[in-house]
Amino acid sequence: MDTGFIIEKFILVAVIFGISLVIAMYSTYAERKVAAFLQDRLGPDRAGPFGILQPLADGVKMFMKEEIIPTTSNRFLFIAGPGLALLCACIGTAVIPWGSPIEIAGKVVPLQVTDINVGVLYIFGVVSLGVYGVMIGGWASNNKYSLLSAIRAASQNISYEIAMGLSIIALLLMTNTLSLKEIVEQQHGLNWNVWYQPLGFLIFMVCSFAETNRAPFDLPECETELIGGYHTEYSSMKLGFYLFAEYINMFVSSAVMAALYWGGYNYPGMDWVATHAGTTWAPLIGTAVFFGKICSFIFFFMWVRWTIPRFRYDQLMNLGWKGLIPLAIANIIITGVVIAIIEKF
Repeated sequence: MDTGFIIEKFILVAVIFGISLVIAMYSTYAERKVAAFLQDRLGPDRAGPFGILQPLADGVKMFMKEEIIPTTSNRFLFIAGPGLALLCACIGTAVIPWGSPIEIAGKVVPLQVTDINVGVLYIFGVVSLGVYGVMIGGWASNNKYSLLSAIRAASQNISYEIAMGLSIIALLLMTNTLSLKEIVEQQHGLNWNVWYQPLGFLIFMVCSFAETNRAPFDLPECETELIGGYHTEYSSMKLGFYLFAEYINMFVSSAVMAALYWGGYNYPGMDWVATHAGTTWAPLIGTAVFFGKICSFIFFFMWVRWTIPRFRYDQLMNLGWKGLIPLAIANIIITGVVIAIIEKF
């Protein structure tokens, strides 16, 4: 295998990993600022100008806090849980196309770690594995509240993964591919899938809230019932890993939604930009547009968290099984009928 290819991919992986961590870190700052804005407060404003160094202060605090491992816990799994949660959150970025291929020093470099022909299935597999970090941490803590939280997380993820998978089937009927790169390329300009699959997008977005355990679907961390949920017994950076994993999952979910339904790095007038900006700057502008869409979704995640109260558990299950799954099945049937009619006539 070409050494240059390996170095190129290694650099791309390192850059994406670094960006994911930085976005997760500053999402905590953004969350507190958005909450402050919605509640007519200032938010963090002591560490640096406008409080922009607050995430660094939080990170140092996490590293410096005392590390406590309960004596009755399963030590190996107790330590492995947060690491697995963070790993599964990070590896989802591998198949996301961050931009069109860019030309650097005469060499064309794809802004995607790997373009596998089952990229959508890969994302679903990684999302499914993510709940194991929560389950292992909750069970290994040997704490009843943590265990109840882990059970809640597992049942919630299973329930909403079904609806999420069904919502994607209608999209796949239209695109005829499981490759994220090809799906994005089919949405050239303003020909975005959300115009053709608004219901599918709505179902996928609601399921993304549930999969990332974000309010109003944060039942596994329901402090009024379960103290701190699955990470009740965690402290120091192991707790930080769980919190980081949640924000990275939010970032990856936003990227997947933007890629599948909102055109990814495509935008109106991109052909004119490509003609005038050249093969180096045009892809970077597309990548900037993609990250703009991602940041919009992250803001929406935060807006919903500080606006809507938490569901009761029975409401959560009813919405998943009696609401979203029938809607997703109906969307598949309607999409199939419309495609058949268009192909016939």
